Amino acid sequence: MSSIEKLNSSDRPAAPMLSHAVKIPGLIFLSGQTPTDSAGKIVPGDIKVHTAQCISNLTDVLKAAGSSWDKVVKVNVYLKSMDDYEGMNGEYIRLLPVPKPARTCIQAGKLPLDVDVEIEAIAAA
Repeated sequence: MSSIEKLNSSDRPAAPMLSHAVKIPGLIFLSGQTPTDSAGKIVPGDIKVHTAQCISNLTDVLKAAGSSWDKVVKVNVYLKSMDDYEGMNGEYIRLLPVPKPARTCIQAGKLPLDVDVEIEAIAAA
């Protein structure tokens, strides 16, 4: 039996040929989440709303993997524009537990669905 477990959250739209998360002994790697609802539609709103939706989506995937934000050790945030950093960062700080995980934030040239933010994470299993 493989020690790699591919996971999907029933609260997130199915992504053909992708996994919402991959679990190996000791770690869970969460695929990037965009600001989409459970039907896969982009939620209306600004970077704050979109950041909150990405975090909510990651929360759903963490739950499906049997984990939580308390076990997240690394987050990568991809922004369409660094002009959105302040708004994203304010929501991130407000929503994530203390102590915060290590984080990287970069400006990406283009994100899936042309969204303004995508967030991925790594958690301890």
